[in-house]
Amino acid sequence: MKKFLSTHGRTMMLAGILLPLFGLFAYVTMRSGPLAPIPVTLMTVERKAITPSLFGIGTVEAHYTHKIGPTFTGRLKYLNVQSGDQVKTNQILGEMDPVDLDDRINAQEAALKRAEATVRAAEAQMQEANARKIFAETQVKRYDQLLTTHAVSNEATETKRQEFDIARAALATARANLEVAHQETIRLRAERDGFVQQRANLRLVSPVDGFISRRDVDPGSTVVPGQSVVEVVEPGSIWIHVRFDQQRALGLRAQLPARIVLRSHGTEPLAGQVVRVEPMADSVTEEVLAKVAFQQLPEVLPPIGELTEVTVELAAQKSTPVVLNASLQRVDGHLGVWIVQDDHLSFSPVTIGASDLEGRVQILEGLEGGERIVSYSRKALHAKSRIKVVDRIIGQSP
Repeated sequence: MKKFLSTHGRTMMLAGILLPLFGLFAYVTMRSGPLAPIPVTLMTVERKAITPSLFGIGTVEAHYTHKIGPTFTGRLKYLNVQSGDQVKTNQILGEMDPVDLDDRINAQEAALKRAEATVRAAEAQMQEANARKIFAETQVKRYDQLLTTHAVSNEATETKRQEFDIARAALATARANLEVAHQETIRLRAERDGFVQQRANLRLVSPVDGFISRRDVDPGSTVVPGQSVVEVVEPGSIWIHVRFDQQRALGLRAQLPARIVLRSHGTEPLAGQVVRVEPMADSVTEEVLAKVAFQQLPEVLPPIGELTEVTVELAAQKSTPVVLNASLQRVDGHLGVWIVQDDHLSFSPVTIGASDLEGRVQILEGLEGGERIVSYSRKALHAKSRIKVVDRIIGQSP
């Protein structure tokens, strides 16, 4: 009996110790463990009109870039400019080595003079042949008249007619020789002009006022036709090539105002405007491409290829329910928000519209306005989650 009481007492004492510990464990588990309520912040859905903005990353480009190089293969003789130099219209930037081009021009000049002399000789021969023809024709007429009076014989008259035919053929030959000489002169003059034009093209000349953006070749290098030696950029043609997310680009069009932030100019934005939206999008990155121009070029021009941040202000939208972007969650493949009613959660799928840079999103379907929804939560939620409403969650952006 004493042994039974002793065992029973120890059991009761152990139970008295374990029960409070188990209660404490359950309390801690329910308050801060995996079964604890999830801290959330709430917001009330409001109906308002937002002015969405579109953010994109771009690069500085030039609308007009003039690539200057030779029209035939040759060696670069000299180049007077470096990258970044300012140049004027018709300024000589460099020159190709003419090699034997000057000698070929001189040879063509000599051949042309010889052909012109041949033309003058052919003209003289034609004049002589024409005079012989006129004389022979006169003789034929005179002998025809004498033949009627039997003053000359038929044989003499026929001889004069043959002399006339020979003079006429000689005139035709002289005229043909003159035409050949003229054509040879035209050919030689065209070849001479072509060589002269090639000689002129040896000089690399700036077609516009601008600056040198690239210098690709050094003196002494061999350059082929179509290869660029230097590139000249017109400062007024500098603009931004921007990429925007296709899903947010609804309403993007030309003439919309934009703010441009250059990496080399800190965070100070520059005024700009959308010039055009490209008809071809990037199907790989799912981006819309657009060109944005400066309203006024900065005093220090940005380098070509510099990264920029561009914000385009889209047209104001009509009044709709608006929520924070952070409140949107995807559950079972559906985008929606968690509505809180009497501390109970229910998921409501929604259809979203435009958004602004402050993180507010239009709700086109799924909410009417006035609902209390979860704006932030520390963990993922489900319909049976226990929640605890707090003013702010640690780590949440203010």
